[in-house]
Amino acid sequence: MAITELEITKRSSFAGGESFGDVGPYELLEGTAHYAVEPLHASNQGITDLELAPRNSAGKVEFSSDFAMLRPLNPDQGNRRILFDVVNRGRKTALTLNSVPTATDPTAPLESGNGYLMRRGYTVVWAGWQADVPPTPGLIGLHAPEAIGPEGPLSGKVLCQFQCDQPTQVFLLADRQHLPNPAADPEEVEATLTVRDLPNSPATPVDRGDWSFVWVEDEDIEPDFNHVYMPSGFEPGRIYQLVYTTTGSRIVGLGFAAMRDAVSFLKYAPASAGNPCAGDIEYAYAMGRSQSGRFLRQYIHVGINQDEEGRVSLDGIMPHVAGGMRGEFNLRFGQPSKDVCYIIPEMFPFTDTPQADPVTGAQGSLLESMERRGPLPKLMFTNTSAEYWRGDAALIHTDLETLTDAPQSPSVRRYHFAGCQHGSGEFPPLEIRTADGIKGQLPFNSVDYAPLSRAVLENLDRWVTTGEEPPPSRHPSLDNGTAVESHTLLERFAQLPNVRVPTQATRAMRLDYGPEVYLGRTTTLPAVEGEEFPALVADLDESFNERGGIRLPDLSVPVATYTGWNLRDESIGNPNLYIGITGGLAGWTLPLPVSQADREATGDPRASIEERYADREDYLEKVTGAAMELVAEGYLLEEDVPEVLELAGRKYDYFTAKADEQ
Repeated sequence: MAITELEITKRSSFAGGESFGDVGPYELLEGTAHYAVEPLHASNQGITDLELAPRNSAGKVEFSSDFAMLRPLNPDQGNRRILFDVVNRGRKTALTLNSVPTATDPTAPLESGNGYLMRRGYTVVWAGWQADVPPTPGLIGLHAPEAIGPEGPLSGKVLCQFQCDQPTQVFLLADRQHLPNPAADPEEVEATLTVRDLPNSPATPVDRGDWSFVWVEDEDIEPDFNHVYMPSGFEPGRIYQLVYTTTGSRIVGLGFAAMRDAVSFLKYAPASAGNPCAGDIEYAYAMGRSQSGRFLRQYIHVGINQDEEGRVSLDGIMPHVAGGMRGEFNLRFGQPSKDVCYIIPEMFPFTDTPQADPVTGAQGSLLESMERRGPLPKLMFTNTSAEYWRGDAALIHTDLETLTDAPQSPSVRRYHFAGCQHGSGEFPPLEIRTADGIKGQLPFNSVDYAPLSRAVLENLDRWVTTGEEPPPSRHPSLDNGTAVESHTLLERFAQLPNVRVPTQATRAMRLDYGPEVYLGRTTTLPAVEGEEFPALVADLDESFNERGGIRLPDLSVPVATYTGWNLRDESIGNPNLYIGITGGLAGWTLPLPVSQADREATGDPRASIEERYADREDYLEKVTGAAMELVAEGYLLEEDVPEVLELAGRKYDYFTAKADEQ
């Protein structure tokens, strides 16, 4: 087994010993997973620079990861299934399926929420995969070795991108507060810094004399070279890109082996090997959100889902809100934390079936390696309006040559959560985002899509275990006319009162990082920017809500309009840019006018609440009908209908009362 020891250092009861239905109470196990992998084994051949890793006396590469697991205190009461939560920047996210908000404090006790995963009997597993997670208490990271060449640690060019929301003179040479890639030479003349306002706008060079790698708060402290410093200050909202030489390259692709082998150990290892789940696990699914969803897309593309014994690790994979992107998860000098889609290398291919790029001539399929190496897991790709408006989500189901819907693999479903933002919305709509203090031009999107995610997991489980086909894919479609170019909708949104639209929509672009990208090496930095890809989104209905994808009653029986885009408030700079283009994609909520008089007074083109519904009872009756239709189609669990109704009633009361106050 690639895991040589699963070291459990702490056991504690979960949620104060709460009992979950027939499953009973849960316990939390925490510790460290120790690995040793064969660097030349066929199952590991997709991991960049693994052959350059230091080896132990047995010729294996050693590394470790933080580990945690929630499991039924009585394993016999569990459902014999692992849900592997691919942590996002070291933070646990799976409990969002229990309608628990992602905790801002990684040391805070885990909450059970509505207990969905526990009532179903899942064993929830976390093992670090990300090699640049900082050593912050509570975060789960990967402790990976560095690649060593003939002359020692590797040196080469690296690109960082920065954006601030308040004036600052300094940035850490990392994405946010992750482990930095230090400058090898603080006087490097060839290092370049550029600035732009939009991802697709031309970059302007910043004079080399205006910035440096030296930042010292205290003159008595030896300076480090982990920062970029500009005395005149970096401007809020603007996008800065820095290219420089660094020394030291973590073998970040070992994150794939860490996930694969942790799951395989728990599925297959005997109790004598220290497996606390020996004999208790039959199936395993992985769920990743945003950054970790992109990690799963990269894992699928690399195709190493069989362990060193040839056994299947994951039976089902759910990349969520990853759009068409992957990331620096298997790259020399890779920064797994980097989440800026407009500078991510190796985007193509996007689809799960073979496709061709008519501009570059490139051909391929996301599943090509996985299909070649062994049986395919079941795959469910889920996205929201935010990833479509970012400009890349529709690429996962678009034939670029014919601009029609791309064929779909029999092992895949593609779902669009219509009218939702990147992270599930909170109600009442937030004026200021809790996690980072960001403000948008309008209050944030308040659609809670957790019920849709629960149905996805339920359908995936049945698909894997019984062969029952899940509901058909549902997303904006070129074939049925529900997909349109995003820029064509800007004039429509401009008709709404108090809505400011950007001067241009964003699009993913073709980036040429040199001829060695397929080997996990970027040799051209910054990339040569090529033609943009089409940016398709869902068309709008008469309430300005999306009509392509899975529509919760929030959209089909609306009291507000919801989007996956929201412009930055002027107070945080660059007000013509979407919030989240460099992380944390956001949408907005705009209530419908309450009465015909309100609609006419503001010139609002949307029918009012009173013109749509006779009263609150009539509204809730229509919500019930829409919810039960989703249940019949398989996109919503019947047990979640009361929750959907309760939230709908609160929204009706809130928006009608708020209008009365004005």
